[in-house]
Amino acid sequence: MHHEELAPLQRPHYGSIVDDERLSAEEMDERRRQNIAYEYLCHLEEAKRWMEVCLEEELPPTTELEEGLRNGVYLAKLAKFFAPNVVSDKKIYDVEQARYKRSGLHFRHTDNTVQWLRAMESIGLPKIFYPETTDVYDRKNIPRMIYCIHALSLYLFKLGLAPQIQDLLGKVDFTEEEISNMRKELEKYGIQMPSFSKIGGILASELSVDEAALHAAVIAINEAIEKGIAEQTIVTLRNPNAMLLNVDEELAQDYQNELFEAKRRKESNARLKVNGAISEEERDVYEELLTQAEIQGNINKINIHIALVQVNEAIDQQDEVALMAGLNRPALSLLEVLPQNSSWYLMQLCNSKEQKMQIAGVPNMLDKSEIQNEVSVANAEAEAHKLKLIAVDNINTTIRNCDPSKTLVALMKPEAQLPVVHSFAAVFYQTELFNLQQQNAVNYLAHDELSIAVEMLSAVVLLNQALENKDLLMIKNHLRTPCIGFSNLEEENFQRYADTLLSIKSEASSQGQDYLSWNDIQNCIDMVNMQIKEENERIIAIGQINEAIDQGNPEKTLETLLLPTAKLQDVKPVNARHYQDVLYHAKAQKCKESQDESALLWLDEIQKGINGGNNNIKEAAILAVGTSVINKSLEKGDSQPILMILQSKFGLRVIPECAENYFRNLSEAKNMKAREDGNESPWIKLVMKNMYDYYYNVETEEGTCDAPGVVPKTSWLTGEEIQSIVGQVTADYNREQLWLANENLIVQLQARARGFLVRKNYQERKAYLQSQEPSAIKIQAFWKGYKQRKSYIDRLKVLQGNVAAIVKIQSWVKMWLAKRSYRKRLQYFKDHNDEIVKIQAFLRANKAREDYRTLIGAENPPLTVLRKFAYLLDQSDLDFQEELEVTRLREEVVTKIRSNQQLEKDLNLMDIKIGLLVKNRITLQDVVLHSKKLNKKSKSQLEEMVMVDKQGIKGLSKERRKKLEAYQHLFYLLQTNPTYLAKLIFQMPQNKSTKFMDTVIFTLYNYASNQREEYLLLKLFKTALEEEINSKVDQIQDIVTGNPTVIKMVVSFNRGARGQNTLRQLLAPVVKEIMEDKSLIINTSPVDVYKSWVNQLEMQTGEASKLPYDVTTEQALTHAEVVNKLESSIQSLRAVTDKVLTTIFSSLNMMPYGMRYIAKVLKCSLHEKFPDATEDELLKIVGNLLYYRYMNPAIVAPDGFDIIDITAGGQIHPDQRRNLGCVAKVLQHAASNKLFEGESEHLSSMNTYLSQTYQKFRIFFQAACDVPEPEEKFNIDEYSDMVTLSKPVIYISIEEIINTHSLLLEHQDAIATEPNDLLNELLEGLGPVPDVESFLGEGAVDPNDPNRASTLNQLAKTEISLSLTSKYELREGEDQDLKSLMIKTKRLIVDVIRTQPGDTLSEILETPATAVQESEHLKLAEKRAILDSKTPEKMKHSQSIFEDRQLPLEQKKRKIQRNLRTLEQAGLVSSATKYQEIINEIAKDIRNQRRYRHHRKAELVKLQQTLNALNSKTTFYEEQINYYNTYIKTCLDNLTRKNSRRSIKVDGKEEVKGSKKLKQTSLKYTAARLHEKGVILEIEDLQTNQFKNVMFDITPGEEVGDFEIKAKFLGVEMEKVQLHFQDLLQMQYEGVAVMKMFDKAKVNVNLLIFLLNKKFYGK
Repeated sequence: MHHEELAPLQRPHYGSIVDDERLSAEEMDERRRQNIAYEYLCHLEEAKRWMEVCLEEELPPTTELEEGLRNGVYLAKLAKFFAPNVVSDKKIYDVEQARYKRSGLHFRHTDNTVQWLRAMESIGLPKIFYPETTDVYDRKNIPRMIYCIHALSLYLFKLGLAPQIQDLLGKVDFTEEEISNMRKELEKYGIQMPSFSKIGGILASELSVDEAALHAAVIAINEAIEKGIAEQTIVTLRNPNAMLLNVDEELAQDYQNELFEAKRRKESNARLKVNGAISEEERDVYEELLTQAEIQGNINKINIHIALVQVNEAIDQQDEVALMAGLNRPALSLLEVLPQNSSWYLMQLCNSKEQKMQIAGVPNMLDKSEIQNEVSVANAEAEAHKLKLIAVDNINTTIRNCDPSKTLVALMKPEAQLPVVHSFAAVFYQTELFNLQQQNAVNYLAHDELSIAVEMLSAVVLLNQALENKDLLMIKNHLRTPCIGFSNLEEENFQRYADTLLSIKSEASSQGQDYLSWNDIQNCIDMVNMQIKEENERIIAIGQINEAIDQGNPEKTLETLLLPTAKLQDVKPVNARHYQDVLYHAKAQKCKESQDESALLWLDEIQKGINGGNNNIKEAAILAVGTSVINKSLEKGDSQPILMILQSKFGLRVIPECAENYFRNLSEAKNMKAREDGNESPWIKLVMKNMYDYYYNVETEEGTCDAPGVVPKTSWLTGEEIQSIVGQVTADYNREQLWLANENLIVQLQARARGFLVRKNYQERKAYLQSQEPSAIKIQAFWKGYKQRKSYIDRLKVLQGNVAAIVKIQSWVKMWLAKRSYRKRLQYFKDHNDEIVKIQAFLRANKAREDYRTLIGAENPPLTVLRKFAYLLDQSDLDFQEELEVTRLREEVVTKIRSNQQLEKDLNLMDIKIGLLVKNRITLQDVVLHSKKLNKKSKSQLEEMVMVDKQGIKGLSKERRKKLEAYQHLFYLLQTNPTYLAKLIFQMPQNKSTKFMDTVIFTLYNYASNQREEYLLLKLFKTALEEEINSKVDQIQDIVTGNPTVIKMVVSFNRGARGQNTLRQLLAPVVKEIMEDKSLIINTSPVDVYKSWVNQLEMQTGEASKLPYDVTTEQALTHAEVVNKLESSIQSLRAVTDKVLTTIFSSLNMMPYGMRYIAKVLKCSLHEKFPDATEDELLKIVGNLLYYRYMNPAIVAPDGFDIIDITAGGQIHPDQRRNLGCVAKVLQHAASNKLFEGESEHLSSMNTYLSQTYQKFRIFFQAACDVPEPEEKFNIDEYSDMVTLSKPVIYISIEEIINTHSLLLEHQDAIATEPNDLLNELLEGLGPVPDVESFLGEGAVDPNDPNRASTLNQLAKTEISLSLTSKYELREGEDQDLKSLMIKTKRLIVDVIRTQPGDTLSEILETPATAVQESEHLKLAEKRAILDSKTPEKMKHSQSIFEDRQLPLEQKKRKIQRNLRTLEQAGLVSSATKYQEIINEIAKDIRNQRRYRHHRKAELVKLQQTLNALNSKTTFYEEQINYYNTYIKTCLDNLTRKNSRRSIKVDGKEEVKGSKKLKQTSLKYTAARLHEKGVILEIEDLQTNQFKNVMFDITPGEEVGDFEIKAKFLGVEMEKVQLHFQDLLQMQYEGVAVMKMFDKAKVNVNLLIFLLNKKFYGK
């Protein structure tokens, strides 16, 4: 579209409003419609240009503007322009319109339109101009939106917030096609065009004033403007009836000029519109006159201009006072202009104006928006500066306090405006900043100093982190960081820096230094630079050395070797020649090997050559001296020094025995070289390494590598000759010694040779004899026979003559054989000692096992067997450790249970509060307050648990100690005697008794955290259940139909922390399997199945179904689809139920013992009271307890009983819950043997299945009741508390103690009827019920504290521990307790029999003890005393028992005898059986001790498992708390918004009184139209042809989802009803297809939901 502005009064080429031709009526109507379209396009162009000025961005072309505004983005941006405090960029959806361009409109685009509406409401624009959201989004009435923009522009102009919109009518040009298209568009929607010219009048009429007076005042102003006299104009402007604000008399002339020009423009525009096209009757008086809004807008325009001039002049003059005066002028209406920030304003505005001038190139004034923006920026900077100074002070303080964690927190505060700080280096920051602070003159670091220091330290920290990670790339990058501030960095040295820093860091870490400081790193860099510099200099020196070597000049070579930069070691000038030769040879060798003539010797090779040359010279000198000395000794004929010289100088391995040979051979060799010429030179020559010459002067003893210039001696033996001769002599001697040393080997060799020859002769002889074997055998046989006979005759004669000697010899032989056999046997035993020990151990173990079987199995175990196992009664360190661990875990479990219960209660209360919040029943602040309380709950509870007030009941005073012991005795009596509590439970109302049980009783028994307390709790349950059955159950069915208190308590306890894990293990797998089966859908209601089917059809088609909605079960079952779905559900139900049954029946042993025992008690008690009841009736009652009350709720609601894990905010899907409910219903029927009949007749096909399942349940219930008694299960009797290590401890709050005491006193007559009852004695000793403050001690709460009552209530929840003890133990001297006497006697007998043996107790007691036995007994007593000293206080025995066990052995025996006589008189023991009764009791104690240890280990495991489960539950509750906190935060974020698209509030506050209620969009339909759509089915007492006279008006309410429906008949309002959308959805979910409205109209629920979704939610 192309258009251009036209000269004034020039008519447009196309779509002109004026036409002089004579036209027909049709043509005139056509032209009128064209003119309307043209005018609307002009208004669109006006709105477009005005918005472009306000938004400072280009909008779509005029013909596309309507579509471009539908997403509301430009409208929301416009709202941000005039109401930035209401709308921000973050609140504008799709602000860049990326989503809109990609995929078109989204329903969230309507939020932008709502933001625009909210912003207009905030500035007070009358709501008469507002469009509906659907007018924009659905393009239902776009002209209405353009009309609103025009009204908004005039209103903003009046307020001075925006420029005035232009009047472009007749000034822009559109093509005929564009005008025709717009006309068609307007006709398509059938929209009546608003009267844009009357906006000013409407705005004026919306003011709450006298409209006539206002109109007259405005006419007077226009007339005064027309006259042109400023004084008269100002008088009319100040007329109160004109309702004009901020009229300044000093600006009268400016007002006159501006208003006159504005009036002229308006008159000119009006003439363009008229020219006969509009009749006088249709004309509006304000089409040529200025309206009140236009007058106010022009006044504001002048005021703003004057104020802007003043502000800009003040900025130019740097006048702070004048600037503040200008900023505070009402005309500018600037926000948040603060006097204390005046200097900031001046600086900020000066900078802004200077920047603007630099950009434009010419001086420019700042406009109002720019000034407001700079004022806001200055405020923010001033506030930030103030906070920065405070933060810097705080940082300096924390640095001085040397607390790294607080210093880190202070540095990380955003107010400090410091660079990034890394939390893992807190100590490093503290150390470095503290050093900097100490170095500062004023001991204070300013912000700039801190900023630089922190930036450098952070960079150093990151560098240290990179060093720690050995990340070379990051190390180099951090070194390059400019902010780190290192100097002398060379790019080519970065790798070297990194390697060196890594080694330094590693060394520092090994010495305990976590970080390298900035100085450490800088020193490292400097060191590396120095090293590299030295290396470069050394390279230069090496080059010079190689050049000198090539030149062959020893002096030059020596000079280069001595260069300091070369840093060569051990360079000796005297060896220069040899260095030259060695290095030259080495270089030549390197060139040869590398085949590179330019190869150079490296530093290490040169050093190696120098060291080798020095060694060569040294070795040559030593050899020369040795050669000289030997030759001189040979000349003198002195052989003494020869051997020593050969060893020391030549390093030869010589043999002292060869000394003479050495001397002789050397002398002979020298004599052969001797010359007669006596003029030989004193020099001898040696060759080093077979290539270098060395000369030695034997006279001066000097050596050199330079030739002396004379012929060396030739008559002397050289070193090589000496070594050769000595070596030869040594070799000859060694060879001789070798033969001598191996003489035996030589002999063996000779022997082997001779042996070979002999064996050869033997084989030849053997072969000959073998050939003559028959003859040889005959000869041998003859000869042997002869010899044998002769020998026999001779032997017989000898024996006959020496019979006596023979007998003696035989005896000696037999003795020798016996000794030999014994020694062999003894040696055999020694050789098999380990095997023998094992056999003996096996035999002893068999014997021990046999004895132990006798101990535990025999009716009367003998004393000898008992004595062997008496040591088992001793308590070891492990026993005490395990006992302490059990006590600790028990305390922790009880604490955790109470904490979780409180958390659960608070979370339930939080659910209620959030629900009320949704219903607006409470304020958000209530919820936030409870949330804070919830978050602090765990901490406060923990503090209460560990709180020990020294002034309270546990204070160190006799009176308080006595009070504490009295309560310990009371609760011990209540715990061990269940009768009292059982009676007390039924004396209270049921609501109070339930709370009492949930708190005090379970606390008293520590939630059955060990076997003793579980045993006692079960005894209480048993006693209370029997009491309730006997007193309150009249018919057997009362147990099922009523809600027995004890049954409820038992189930609640076993589903709690102790039994919860059992339920979870039992049911969790199968419940999860059911829930995770997405294909499983079970619905056994034919009507529900039918309605679901119909709903599905209607939702798919959007049309009303022809099937009836309200049907009976029988009617629903006539449809094949319903029957098929129902049969499928039944099959699925049976399969799933079988899985659950299998799980239940296979998990009998997993069921808590307490549940099974109470089931047994219930069955027996009912059978006793109702002996005529059948077994089936009793088992149904048991099934009601075990299945219906215990298991069934967990199946129906697994999320409520922690059977499954549900994340915070999660929930079970309705389909899953229905599936579980169906399974539970079938199981419930089966457990009670109840068949499907009556209303459930359609499920009768499952009756056979139910009967079969009941038989299985019957067996299961019978087996569940088959459990041992608690005494047998827990192995506990009346003596158990006497032999346990530790006293029972409970953890109970002060409030619970007070309540229990109060209840006992209140019902004392009913629960302790006998006057001498122990409870009465204890209560009398305790006195009246104390208050909380007496428990806490005086001064615990300030009497003047205004919140004293709430503080006391909080402190009442403080928990204390009570070590329960019995008041009625053994009393010495009178009324002895026989049970305690029995226990003491058993302890004494065990001590005696362990040190003194005997077959019977009587024998031991009558036999005096020996000294050895007394000594052993004394050692045993001392050992026990040491063990008792290490025993914790809670586990020590009474003083009397301790003293008895320290008695001497004989005194113990006498005391045993006295005690036995007393016990015999009481009939507990008998001397006739030798006191076997007490022996049996001791054996029982030994057996119980073993079982107790076993149970204690099992209890440790069980407590740990329970604690883990409780911790998991606590974690779940914490997740829920986090979820609630997130929800509350969201509520707080949205507190300023109403959760309705059409309900708009300012700043989240409620509308002030007197403001008009927001106008809601209403939807109007006739009953006939709704009947056509299928929404209305019928209206009672009204024919269908009368539906057109009924009008339904549907208006959304203030709350989201609320609708008000009014019914009008012939225009008369008849009735109205409130409709909640949530109720409709619930009906749809429940399958309700038809509902009644006004008690007359039947409405299709599904189609009504469809209609509301479409019209109000855009779905």
